[in-house]
Amino acid sequence: MNQTVHTLPDREYNDPDPDRPMTHEERHVILASSMGTVFEWYDFYVYGSLASVIALHFFSGWSSTAGFIFALLTFAAGFAVRPFGALVFGRLGDMVGRKYAFVITILIMGLSTFLVGVLPSSSSIGSAAPIILLVLRLLQGLALGGEYGGAAVYVAEHAPHNRRGFFTSWIQTTATTGMFLSLLVVLGTRVTLGEEAFLDWGWRVPFLISVLLLGISVWIRLRLHESPAFKKMKDEGTISKAPIKESFGQWKNLKLVLLALFGLTAGQAVVWYTGQFYALYFLTQTLRVESNIANIMMALALLLACPFFILFGALSDRIGRKPIIMTGCLIAILTYFPVFKGLTHYANPALERAQITAPVSVVADPAECSLQFNPMGTASFTSSCDLLKTFMADNSVNYVNQAAKPGSIAQAIVGDQIIHSFDASTLSRVEFAARSRILQADLARVIHEHGYPQRADPSQINYIMVLLLLFFLVFQVTMVYGPIAAMLVEMFPTRIRYTSMSLPYHIGNGWFGGFLPPVAFATVAATGNIYDGLWYPIIICTMTLVIGTFFVKETYQNKLDS
Repeated sequence: MNQTVHTLPDREYNDPDPDRPMTHEERHVILASSMGTVFEWYDFYVYGSLASVIALHFFSGWSSTAGFIFALLTFAAGFAVRPFGALVFGRLGDMVGRKYAFVITILIMGLSTFLVGVLPSSSSIGSAAPIILLVLRLLQGLALGGEYGGAAVYVAEHAPHNRRGFFTSWIQTTATTGMFLSLLVVLGTRVTLGEEAFLDWGWRVPFLISVLLLGISVWIRLRLHESPAFKKMKDEGTISKAPIKESFGQWKNLKLVLLALFGLTAGQAVVWYTGQFYALYFLTQTLRVESNIANIMMALALLLACPFFILFGALSDRIGRKPIIMTGCLIAILTYFPVFKGLTHYANPALERAQITAPVSVVADPAECSLQFNPMGTASFTSSCDLLKTFMADNSVNYVNQAAKPGSIAQAIVGDQIIHSFDASTLSRVEFAARSRILQADLARVIHEHGYPQRADPSQINYIMVLLLLFFLVFQVTMVYGPIAAMLVEMFPTRIRYTSMSLPYHIGNGWFGGFLPPVAFATVAATGNIYDGLWYPIIICTMTLVIGTFFVKETYQNKLDS
């Protein structure tokens, strides 16, 4: 074929040799789209990688558990607005062009990330710091809402009919590659500066150097041509005048949007975030594995699993997208509990032994027990039950709840020892602080006497098994994520494709997926079981498996020139 990718014939074509190497033009299209997307994911996930450090600088007025969950909620806020970004930039991409939309998104993302790096902490400017941080996260989320759809549509509309899964699977590697890059930069900065300097000011470096990546990415994207499908539609005068209304105001299109959300992207999203983000948080926050060790093992797992995005994308061109995605969801449902229990066994065996030999119970009046985080910072957890549960959550102690008679003072039972809490309702602030210190010291002494470790012992970690379990989690991610870009693109007509596919993707990944870490940790803090957070992704995956299997149609034979 002598024609270049930029001058494809109006009608879609089948590649006569689907196993041939890519042409120079095809590589340029994929590289230009992927490089910018890698950078945007890097920007987004640098924050996620540093959530615990950011909690220290911007949410220092809360307990460590509350501050960390609040930092995760701010992280999730960026995901919450992604569907709105999908509407804004999807409309722009369907009316003006794919290229223009995702040049704008990368500028917004890059500048917002840089500003996080120069934002003063709450110790300098008080409550303005977390508010400004939240605004910057919202801008990042809006930009990312328009980014993915543009890149996926652009590459798919350049691809041969029978190679769309393979071509778009390169886009699918960018989220993992961006996370991998963010982990490397964070780890490199941490090692170079030392832990003390990194916690003090060095955490800003990964945000600041992103401005260099921004310049490279903008330069690459400005050299792109518009996609053949959009140019054809523009020449024929068939561009939609109201893509949002057409996408969501007509039942035939809205039905596809809902199926794409509940039957594909919701399950894909929770598998993605469980396998990469929640697994990393579980290692560092729950199992207390040292951050550098956890980051290195996660980076290696990402590196080992990354080629499988391409493998499953290419495989979906031959056997279909749906069987691969549904199988990934099913494997996740069946294996999450044993895999995460395996992480505990191999990463922190002392914690596992303590949970078995010295189980902990919190005996309290249920009426005085509340959730263990305070997003608005207006409540204080001073009941006798909350004092015990806050300590347990802060120290990754697995416990069971036992109901006591109304009005009774809560107590913790560790092995054969009982520690009584206290009623703080009549105490002054000074008295409360003094009693709290005594209670926490008593609890710390007792749980340590019963074998509960403060940190995971690096010499006791089975690094090979932890790496294999992390790889297995990311492998599941490649199954659900590798083929999904092509499938979403193929579900919708050209005139509303950018808008229609972007919204379910970003509701799925922004809401169902993005809120997974704070929901999971809040669940754990409330129930006391360190594995209960896994019920959230399992339930969502089950919903997607059922809806996707019975109601979503296969798309890999669909044409894109309609």
